[in-house]
Amino acid sequence: MPFIHIELVEGRSLEARQAMAHEVIDVVAKHTGAPVEHIHVIINEMRKEDYVHLEAAKDSAAN
Repeated sequence: MPFIHIELVEGRSLEARQAMAHEVIDVVAKHTGAPVEHIHVIINEMRKEDYVHLEAAKDSAAN
């Protein structure tokens, strides 16, 4: 029973997240042989201000 966790910065529509989850399920099923009804995708969204990327942090520190 695969569980796939995806972390995203907020801002994508429900339709986009659902489409992504369906494609992930298809790929996992193809490569693991797990039945699609046993594959779970958990999508966690984070606020933009709660995410720091190294390059963005460098740019922010330089200003």
